[in-house]
Amino acid sequence: MKAIFFETSVFTKTVSHYLNDEQYKELQQFMLSNPECGDVMPRTGGFRKLRWTDEGRGKGKRGGLRVIYYWLSRDKQFWLFAIYDKDEMENLTSAQEKQLKQAIEVELKARGIQDGKA
Repeated sequence: MKAIFFETSVFTKTVSHYLNDEQYKELQQFMLSNPECGDVMPRTGGFRKLRWTDEGRGKGKRGGLRVIYYWLSRDKQFWLFAIYDKDEMENLTSAQEKQLKQAIEVELKARGIQDGKA
């Protein structure tokens, strides 16, 4: 499958702290093969949290990295919002969840998509 990856400025600034180019490519290939691989995060409007190994720190998926993304299947687009180590933050706060939901609702409305559907 072909798809487009969009990164927020926060994601772009931080991804190189956790993944080298080859590791990032592996993550993208995995996501292309499994676009709905991350668990849907409640109260976020459909964002997903993917657990990913942190080879640089010797951590598996359970204790490794978290990738927050939105999969827009209609347009075959991944919107990468954040990447962080589980030790930095376990879960998003309710305020962060609310911000994600509001942001995605605005973007989808601008694209003429209602309730996540074209």
